[in-house]
Amino acid sequence: MKNSVRDLLRHGGFKPSGRSKPASEYLVTAHAENRWPRINPLVDICNVVSLQSGLPISLVDADKVTGELAIQIAPAGTTYVFNPSGQVIDASGLVCLYDGEGPTGTPVKDAQRTKTDDATKNVIVIVWGTTALPDHTARTVAAYRELLAPYAAIEPATFT
Repeated sequence: MKNSVRDLLRHGGFKPSGRSKPASEYLVTAHAENRWPRINPLVDICNVVSLQSGLPISLVDADKVTGELAIQIAPAGTTYVFNPSGQVIDASGLVCLYDGEGPTGTPVKDAQRTKTDDATKNVIVIVWGTTALPDHTARTVAAYRELLAPYAAIEPATFT
């Protein structure tokens, strides 16, 4: 599975290693080292499903995106800030969710500008599956929806 996910990231020429490995691999290490990140229920569910499935998952605040959304390979020189301290990732060749301002989510790190926070009401979830694991991807999406279902009834959040 690990190789299939890394192959997905390599599709456009990205090199998934070191600090640029799939987010799901970071979670395996964090869990093994008892550094499990607890943030809020939406992110926590995302992390649990990603850890269990081995697939990276993006969680984006839908109210922070602008313009049309598209999934595409980032061209050379594409960078974005991914955390509050202003660290930048070079996403050249990486598959990305784009909005009108650029990358918002990737299988490695989501953009800081569209991350969820305490004011989040609507989210976009991307399970970064691969055609090499079609049944596994479908089962991961189903598991994610099942865990999110109790939260969908709580206003003001909405899930699609």
